[in-house]
Amino acid sequence: MAASSGFTISFATKMESNCLPHAHRTLSSSVAHLPPSPVRVFNNNPLRIKTASSDRGSAFVPRRDAFASNALVRGDEVGMKPMNFAALDMLKTSAADRYTKDRSCIVVIGLNVHTAPVEMREKLSIPEAQWPQAISELCALNHIDEAAVLSTCNRIEIYVVALSQQRGVKEVTDWMSKVSGVPVSELCQHQFLLYNKDATNHLFEVSAGLDSVVLGEGQILAQVKQVVKSGQGVPGFGRKVSGLFKHAITVGKRVRSETNISTGSVSVSSAAVDLALMKLLESSYANVRVLVVGAGKMGKLVIKHLVARGCTKMVVVNRAEDKVAAICQNIKDVQITYKPLSEMSACAAEADVVFTSTASETPLFLKEQVQTFPPVSDQMGGKRLFIDISVPRNVESCVSDLETACVFNVDDLKEVVEANKEDRLRKSMEAQGIIKEEVKQFEAWKDSLETVPTIKKLRAYAERIRASEVDKCLSRMGDGITKEEKSAIYDLSMSIVNKLLHGPMQHLRCDGNDNQSLNEILANMHALNRIFGLDTDMSELEQKIRAKMEQTQK
Repeated sequence: MAASSGFTISFATKMESNCLPHAHRTLSSSVAHLPPSPVRVFNNNPLRIKTASSDRGSAFVPRRDAFASNALVRGDEVGMKPMNFAALDMLKTSAADRYTKDRSCIVVIGLNVHTAPVEMREKLSIPEAQWPQAISELCALNHIDEAAVLSTCNRIEIYVVALSQQRGVKEVTDWMSKVSGVPVSELCQHQFLLYNKDATNHLFEVSAGLDSVVLGEGQILAQVKQVVKSGQGVPGFGRKVSGLFKHAITVGKRVRSETNISTGSVSVSSAAVDLALMKLLESSYANVRVLVVGAGKMGKLVIKHLVARGCTKMVVVNRAEDKVAAICQNIKDVQITYKPLSEMSACAAEADVVFTSTASETPLFLKEQVQTFPPVSDQMGGKRLFIDISVPRNVESCVSDLETACVFNVDDLKEVVEANKEDRLRKSMEAQGIIKEEVKQFEAWKDSLETVPTIKKLRAYAERIRASEVDKCLSRMGDGITKEEKSAIYDLSMSIVNKLLHGPMQHLRCDGNDNQSLNEILANMHALNRIFGLDTDMSELEQKIRAKMEQTQK
């Protein structure tokens, strides 16, 4: 999906009330909108801030750390002081001591084509080049341990491992509000929140193409792969999140190979081409003047599907000619004419149908510009079609107010998929069965990670005793002991320890192949911690939170 070269950041003048987490995708009740705030734009190298104004020549100013105040844990106002350790201790003594006894959880916080219009999604869109930076900023929050970003034209979803569920959700929601300029109250109207197993199931459905506008869409799997590629080497892209996305890739491949859900028109690009075909009076591209703006991944697919639908002549506008030349090499018997961006307006004036799919963060076609274009041919019914599949959008929304133009964006593609919806729903039922199996396997793997610290501590405890007793034994035997005898004593001690630990270790492992429930395994873990005194003074979660607070207060 198209994405901008930098993502927009703005600050609301006042934060609204807390966005409480929901177990389902149900959205909170409507609240008042806040007044618009100054817009700031991230640029790639280095990060700088630009205040949006009517003057396009306004100067850049050094960037203040936009997320320094994200150390806050409670409260509604931006700029609240970081939580101190006294407050942490007070929380520890609160009802049920939940703060330190909470297990970390996987959370997805997002907006997609089903919950939010394109007008809002484009405000939150984060370009691929900025994903690593977003991960780093999210993991700098007090209660976020790992993070990943999935941003496409249909969705913006933040996946995190939260050390505390409620506080983690609030911190991420505040962060999303700051980077987009959308008030928290407005985000809560459109965002969905899913936890642990539900979050896992959702990502697997996304990767399989079950959550797309076009059921079975293939491009989303490539985008999930890109999340893993972009996260490599980024500290916050940790074991749980990376494991989740790698497993999602496996699920996406398996669903497509076992269900044939990807047959037919299953991409945004193909749906866009089909939508335009539905709007043509003659339902044919034979005599239609076609312009494609952008020759990236999306544009290349648009060209491919245009050819498949009978289009034999088109103009392609792109920044560089090499991409268009590469496309022409793989497509025969079709006249594809390359034009530079400087000639885009002139080419659009001569076109009947214009497809746009670029990474521009500002509209390429404005109302004032389009209304100067000459009328189209009679077979178009007097209206020039703009099919805009970019997010942020390439065609100004008010262009649709003109009597000579008709604009469609990614949210209008639902009309196309209704024709073969019944067949795809049958295939989606098969896919759900596969996803159910894979969710069980991933949850077993994830749950097994909870016992890893206990396994390590138990083995270290046993090793200390073994080493100490071997040293005592060797000291009593004096200097006359041979090297072979020392080795035999060492091997004997190791064998005894390994055999004694085998049973406890087996009862701490969860691989999904036995009948042990997670509760049984965790009960075994707690029992071993008590019996052998393996518990430390602070829980692992509390240690992580304290470390983050210390960094914040420096």
